[in-house]
Amino acid sequence: MIRKGMKLYSILFGACPKCHLESMYTVKNPYVLSDTLKINEQCSHCKTKYRMEPSFFYGSMYVSYAVSVAFAVAAFIVSYVIFESSLTWAFISIILTLIVFMPIIMRLSRNIWINLFMSYDKELAQKAANSALQT
Repeated sequence: MIRKGMKLYSILFGACPKCHLESMYTVKNPYVLSDTLKINEQCSHCKTKYRMEPSFFYGSMYVSYAVSVAFAVAAFIVSYVIFESSLTWAFISIILTLIVFMPIIMRLSRNIWINLFMSYDKELAQKAANSALQT
């Protein structure tokens, strides 16, 4: 089961990598295309800055490539191997999959990238949760 305190939780749900108490994104829905990549400056609970340096998330482009390849391979396997479609339809399914899942792929790659550099801090999360309860 995926729970708070696991890197996978922060990666899949876009939670703060340090405390897992709030979303890094201003809008949780990735399909609001104008706000897909709008990220908060810092966590309101633990004050972790998400942009450690200017252009920090440029590195997520490399991760995005790998994630896109994984989605494309999955689409190919589903369409060509499982549904036994032609190569043309398999190619079309790959293109459609990448278009439909692009907002999710972009966010997922950012989440993976920031979690390579930050880890969950149990003490910080407890302090942030306690201060949130007091206010």
